[in-house]
Amino acid sequence: MTVLAHDRYCDAIELEVRRLRDVVTSGADLSVTVPTCPDWSLERLVRHTGGALRWVELIVRTKAQENVEDERVPLLDGPAAEGDPAALDAWLAETGEMLVAALREAGPDTKVWAWAGDLSSGFWARRMTHELVIHRADATLAAGLPYEVAPDVAADAIDEWLGIIEFVQRTRPHDGAAAELRGMGRSIHLHATDTPPELNAEWVVELTEEGVSWRRDHEKATVALRGPLTDVLLAFYSRLPLDDGRLEVLGERELLEFWLERATFG
Repeated sequence: MTVLAHDRYCDAIELEVRRLRDVVTSGADLSVTVPTCPDWSLERLVRHTGGALRWVELIVRTKAQENVEDERVPLLDGPAAEGDPAALDAWLAETGEMLVAALREAGPDTKVWAWAGDLSSGFWARRMTHELVIHRADATLAAGLPYEVAPDVAADAIDEWLGIIEFVQRTRPHDGAAAELRGMGRSIHLHATDTPPELNAEWVVELTEEGVSWRRDHEKATVALRGPLTDVLLAFYSRLPLDDGRLEVLGERELLEFWLERATFG
């Protein structure tokens, strides 16, 4: 498995921030509940996402070697005025510019604190790309707007998610959800139906007694999830129901549902 180039992540962050800003300024009701994050309004979702970007910007820019407490991050929660799309948009624009500048300056190999074993600025470029990819999906769904994402970024988002699950399995093997995903001989196949062969947008996830393992491959599995890549991505992140007409589930659906209920950050 290979990751995308550092500059590709920086470019993707720029684009994703711009698209999230487009949602904010689209005339959408900022107080509407986000269906995929029902504890949040659209405005709360945007403030959470921008705050995460500002937190990472401070970590990367200062080359922090330990976790940075929220209290140290300027404007973490966004502008003081609530319900003001112009203020929220300006804050997001500044936030994106700050983060991308810090990441480009650092390059992929600067040593900084991180939580998933890869202590590098490159880890954060990738993580924030996909933080934006998924939360922009949340925002667009809440606003009733169309959603799209570049195929290489979408495929890498699935790679990263599986890598996170694998990391949690390895480092917290006895935690409840992680432990429940162990099981001999069960497997999940993800198959994007609308991508060129060179992207190799298929995955096999194996749930073994030793933990979760995965690879890019085409192989018969206990259950398969098939559909356009963006829809497979959103379903695998529990942002799109399996019953959506653009998706097809073949085999033991219960296993896929079992996975989706338990595959978390830990």
